[in-house]
Formats: sequence, C-alpha cells, structure tokens
Amino acid sequence: MPAPVYFDHNATTPLDPAVFEAMVPFLRERFGNASSRHGYGREARQAIDEARQKVAAAVDAHPTEIVFTGGGSETNNLFLKGAAVALRPKPDLANAMSSPSSAPLLAPLLAISAVEHPCVLEPARQLQRRGWQVRYIAVDGEGRIDRESYAAILAEKPRLLSIIHANNETGVVQDIAALAAKAQPSGAWFHSDAIQTFGKIPLGFRALNAKGVNAISISAHKIGGPKGAAALVLDKRVELEPLIAGGGHERGLRSGTENVAAIVGFGVACERAAATLAERGEKLRQLRQHLTDGLAVLGARCFGEGVSEDERLPNTVYFACPGIDGETLVGMLDRAGFAVSSGAACSGAAVSGPGLGQSPMHASHVLAAMGVAPELARGAVRISLGQGNEERHINDFLLTLTVTLQQLRGLTAVSMKT
Repeated sequence: MPAPVYFDHNATTPLDPAVFEAMVPFLRERFGNASSRHGYGREARQAIDEARQKVAAAVDAHPTEIVFTGGGSETNNLFLKGAAVALRPKPDLANAMSSPSSAPLLAPLLAISAVEHPCVLEPARQLQRRGWQVRYIAVDGEGRIDRESYAAILAEKPRLLSIIHANNETGVVQDIAALAAKAQPSGAWFHSDAIQTFGKIPLGFRALNAKGVNAISISAHKIGGPKGAAALVLDKRVELEPLIAGGGHERGLRSGTENVAAIVGFGVACERAAATLAERGEKLRQLRQHLTDGLAVLGARCFGEGVSEDERLPNTVYFACPGIDGETLVGMLDRAGFAVSSGAACSGAAVSGPGLGQSPMHASHVLAAMGVAPELARGAVRISLGQGNEERHINDFLLTLTVTLQQLRGLTAVSMKT
C-alpha cells in the first residue's frame, strides 16, 4: 500500500528536520530559564534574542516589534482583548458626580470581517458581551471584502478593526494595505490575522505599518516550525493590556517562562521559509492549477477561484461536488490514503459565524458569508498543498476521487430507488 499523502498544510505542517535539530539541544543540555542570571539562563536568553531577529527579518520588522506567544489563537486574543481594554473610554468620575444626568458613554465599536477564523470571531463575541459593539464586514461571492459594506462600517468610526489576510478555508487574500489606508484617517487600530499568509506569499510588516496596519499575527507550525510558538508583530506605539500578567516577559505583554526550544525552532523555520519562498510558491501554484483543472473535469465547484492570482494563496483549493456530503468524502479519502479537510481544523466539533449560531463543522460560516447555498456548502472539502507534495500525488488523488465519487453516487442512486 502506498504511503499516505498529506494534503492539509493549512491545518499544520510537518516539522522541518533542520528545525528539529536546532531545537534538540534546548530540550536536553541547554535547558536554562532565560530569566536566570547564570550561564544556562544567559545561553537561553541569547537563543531567544537570535530567534527574535530571525522572525523579524522574515517579516521585515524590527526585533523589538516581535512579541512571542504560545500560538496563533493566543496571539489574536492578545491583540483584540488587549486593545479593547486600552481603547475603551474611561468615565470621567468627577463630571459624573457633579452631573449625574450626563449622557452615558457610547459603546466602542469593533469591526471584523465575516470570514474570520474562530479565534477572532469568538473573542469578538466575548467583547460584545462586555459592552463593545461588533460589526461584521460583508464579503462578495469570491470572499473579498465588500467595498460598500466596509465604507458603511468605517463611517461608524470603529475604534478597532481586525481583517484576516488570507482565509484559512478558501485561500482568498485581502488587500490589507488598501483596507488599512482607508481606515487610517479614523484613527482606528488595525490588526490582521496573517497566520495563513506567512510563509506562502511575501509578507512585509514595515510596508503594511506605513499604510496603517498596527499588528499582524503569525505562527510557527504553519511553516515547518513547532506547535507552541507564535508571534504578534506589534507597532511599538500601540500599548496593549496583557492577557497574562506576571513577571513582565515579552515587553510585559506575555508573562511566563519562555518555551526556548519552540522559539528557537520558530526562528529557524522563519529563516528557511523566507529563503525558499519564491521557489516554493511557484511550485505550489503549478500543483494547484493541475489540481483545479482536474477537479473541473469532475464537475467540482471551486470556491474563490474567480479572484486574480495576487488575491489567492498558491497552495489552497476549496471545492465541493454537488450532491456529495463533504464529511463523508473526507472520510473515504482518508481511508484511501489522502489527508484532506472539510474546513478549519481549529473549529472543533462546530463552527459558527455572524448570525449563524452553531452549525455542523462542515457548514462553513465562510461559505455562508460568500452566499454559497447550504446544500453545496455541506459538500466542501479543502486541499492545502505543501512541502513534499508532487504532481504524482495530484494525479493519484484525482484518480482516487473519480472512483470515490462514482461509489458515492452509486450508493445515492440505490438509496433513492429503495
């Protein structure tokens, strides 16, 4: 039996052997706490400093703008909740006592796109329960930010904006620089979840910051690094309230003993991803095109395919075959040796979106926001290519998918007859 084929790189990537080798010493003999003053501690601190420089270089940032965290979800929560505390208007107690009838403070406004990852959607809901107003920016049928919706929300003067850079399901890339530039006159703080972008297409914080982007989130395990390491790339002029208070690590924004081995691995992964970005991107684009051509022959509907090449990740294909349940198809493909996904791996047993409540995992809130019919959305399957995938894997997959679809349609026909 041939070896299984991994087609789920947007969920996580295999650990790069060079990354593993760099981490091993910090799991064994170089185990010091980076806050200790002795040699072991100084060695750990130096390793973190070097990793910070590597991460910063990979995203064109200054090392002092890198705040290490334990994962992408934590990073997004740190910015949104930390900014919410910093930006919320403080009541003027003196005026309130002298004039009790004065008008109450208006609830500040947070705006996010309707196609955010759950680790942005859920913190937004938490903030709403704490008194923030939340607006969801609509997208068009391809998953791009709708201009009219965005303009209308900007007119409401949001204090805080968070718009995903590249969608984890469809691979559609938003023009974050242009969106931030439009928001800049209002003085809103602008954040982007760039976790899927990082390592797949060029990502430069300096240029984005000049347009008004205050922070981006990136993560190690999406680029051949370890789980348990991520970073908030943060404009130093932005002061956040920390999620985790304690000894003042990471500029006081993320207290706790650093995971030195994971941070070292993150740095090496960034260095390697940056060095091979162009070559890897071209290879992935060719494989993706080969895959989408084959899916078209099979009558599949690919979501977000109508955007330009600059508006999509080179590795992501999100499709559905009419009349076929996505979860069933994923299970059959898995048994046939192909690891694919029915959507976002981080969504757990259920996903939900603006106005959707809770729905089955395969009922994507992203596709709902794009106006995809529920019966078609329930068939959605995501393939995300990566290092190690070759043309022969695409050929084998298309052949297996052809047979699998025939089996499923045969079963459906028999069921309808009985």
